[in-house]
Amino acid sequence: MLTLYRPGTGWMHRAPAGPKALVLLVVVLVVSLLPSTYAAAIATGVVAVLAYLVTGLGVGELVRQILAVRWVIVITFGAQLIFLQTEPAVANTSRVLAALLIAALLVLTTRIGDLLDAVERALQPFTRIGVDPARVALVLAVAMTTVPVLVRIAAGVREAQKARGVGGGLTSFAIPFLVMSLKHADDLGDALTARGVR
Repeated sequence: MLTLYRPGTGWMHRAPAGPKALVLLVVVLVVSLLPSTYAAAIATGVVAVLAYLVTGLGVGELVRQILAVRWVIVITFGAQLIFLQTEPAVANTSRVLAALLIAALLVLTTRIGDLLDAVERALQPFTRIGVDPARVALVLAVAMTTVPVLVRIAAGVREAQKARGVGGGLTSFAIPFLVMSLKHADDLGDALTARGVR
């Protein structure tokens, strides 16, 4: 199973998955509720940097995570500039980026199995109203592993284009990327069906 997990021995790696997820959720909520000002944008940046330093992942991992979501930043900022002035556009984009970076700490410091076990335990009380904790955990596992798979597919398409000397146009990238993504989704559906998941 593909994962973003980075092995480590720091306190964040040793923390139980459930409480860690709750704390990070609260931090993301606090960051998302900050006002749309330059000061708030700076504060969200400071929070994100401190989070990576305190957890022992370091600036290098922070930069890797920012590069991984660079197009999200560009699209979010561009869309904000169409409808808003510069200050709220910068603040909103910085909040989105900080929320993504802080949320990434969960999967960077927690094994997928531990996280899914925590989700199953948290959902046990809801079995009385028909919630299937194992199925919810499976959906989360598929969702969390799909993003790295899509990143790998995109990198493979780019490498194939470079090897063939094909230009980097949007159409020449999008079509093979969509075909391979849909094939992955079809294969995943077949695998789940073969295991009796409906």
